[in-house]
Amino acid sequence: MAMTDCVFCKILANELPASQVYQDETCTVFMDFQPINAGHMLVIPNRHAACLAELDEDTGAHLFRVAQHITQALYRSGVKCEGVNFFLADGEAAFQEVFHVHLHVFPRFEGDGFGLKFSPEYSHKPSRALLDEIAEKIKNAL
Repeated sequence: MAMTDCVFCKILANELPASQVYQDETCTVFMDFQPINAGHMLVIPNRHAACLAELDEDTGAHLFRVAQHITQALYRSGVKCEGVNFFLADGEAAFQEVFHVHLHVFPRFEGDGFGLKFSPEYSHKPSRALLDEIAEKIKNAL
């Protein structure tokens, strides 16, 4: 099921170009056209799912298996890579820009300039009671 206005669905339909790395019946991997570092790839489901809630669990698990596989190839490829980050943004608040689930795989190396920015509250550790309370809320929602 493709969405006509989804850029990733257009790539899958060969309506837009992409530098493909891998494809199977469940997912496709291609190079990010605005990479964090050379070798930055996207792993996407072939079936449109705008967010994780729309993605079936087997497909989600498959995306991570393929990401692990292409990470091994990335290390062997000769592309500069001392480490790897996986990143998946789910929803606008998480900075998702293309609303088709996609897992970023980007190579990292010392001094690459990429990093995470933490809020000032990050250094303040929550109490065990608060962590337990939040865990209980999530557990009850399962």
